[in-house]
Amino acid sequence: MKQLKKFAIIGMGRFGTSVASTLISLGHEVLAIDKDENRIKEISTKVTHSVIADATNESVLRSLGLNSFDCVIVSIGCDIQASILTTLILKDIGVKRIIAKANSDLHGKVLSKTGATTVIYPEKDMAEKLAKSFASLNILNMVEIARDACLIEINVPKTMVGKTLKELNLSQKYKLNVVALKRKNDVKVMLSPNEELLENDTLLVICPGSCLKWLGEIA
Repeated sequence: MKQLKKFAIIGMGRFGTSVASTLISLGHEVLAIDKDENRIKEISTKVTHSVIADATNESVLRSLGLNSFDCVIVSIGCDIQASILTTLILKDIGVKRIIAKANSDLHGKVLSKTGATTVIYPEKDMAEKLAKSFASLNILNMVEIARDACLIEINVPKTMVGKTLKELNLSQKYKLNVVALKRKNDVKVMLSPNEELLENDTLLVICPGSCLKWLGEIA
């Protein structure tokens, strides 16, 4: 039987919110912490508990009993000073495992020395994965059109050539919706499920922000 754990996440930006949602979906308990009231309102119905608090205030963090949690994740965005101070306080109050998000190598080194058990670099890791995906799939352009939606222009991979959209079933397999097909100088918008993809075709697709998951799969 899977052992459920208690997590606290400090900083409800995009990364913190995504981590919180994933942990909740796995059945764990999550306490969301942020000093921004609006962010807490947005996440409050999705997590186990939420609180508006300044994580650089030691007395506030102590009052939350974070030393009883299995893990505390410091996901503070651009305020490097706040992330370092928060990590230091968590160490001082006896938190067993501290995972801290870093914006740079230097930031990460300071977090490690301050008390972070693990330092992660989500932006750097994402950029590396994205670069590899771009190289393997000849992605021509990518635009984030919403918080969880990307519009991507991509050359048709060899694995798709000669197959119809119906056969590929991209929407079901990869949550990828084809909105247009570019073939030489023509652009087709109203596409038939029986449209056969040809070599040198270009697809315009909309997919979730987590689209990196399927990029490698269809290469």
